[in-house]
Amino acid sequence: MFNFTEILSVTLILFSVIDILGSIPVIIKLRKEAGHIQSEKATIVSGLIMVIFLYLGEKILQLFSIDIESFAISGALIMFIIGMEMVLGRNFFQSDETNDTSSSIVPLAFPIIAGAGTMTSLLSLRAEFAMSNILVGVAINLVLIYIVLKTSGWLERKLGRAGFNIIRKVFGIILLSIAIKLFKTTLISIAASL
Repeated sequence: MFNFTEILSVTLILFSVIDILGSIPVIIKLRKEAGHIQSEKATIVSGLIMVIFLYLGEKILQLFSIDIESFAISGALIMFIIGMEMVLGRNFFQSDETNDTSSSIVPLAFPIIAGAGTMTSLLSLRAEFAMSNILVGVAINLVLIYIVLKTSGWLERKLGRAGFNIIRKVFGIILLSIAIKLFKTTLISIAASL
């Protein structure tokens, strides 16, 4: 039923795609703008999005006549914009003035944690691994996400303003690179299917 090797593979694949450690500067920025982040809410919503998409992802996309490639490109564009925000110091995603907890959902739970990269990875994992092992891998990643979200205030104090700015720029470039890679991989996939 449960296969440790599969669970480890799924966990590592999702951990690298979600890249919660690379999202620390974004999390700190959102915490500063909103005053706080509801770690539990962001983790639960991310988990729900991942599990729902794991079971119903292809059907949801088909319902809207969206192919996986288009979904991946839209996710890459959102990640690109967030990366540009981090590098240039401009704000494209504005906090909702009336609801300071909305940043726990957008853009944190979606698209940063459970974005297009995560969702397309889940669809790919379904073809390769047992569903029970994928669910355990998702659960392990949710625990790691929760820990990072809960300790982001402590990390901010340890880093200081200068450290935060340096890490934000570096991870912004990394996020831009991931977005471009996802975009390029999707375009290659589209070209190969023609």
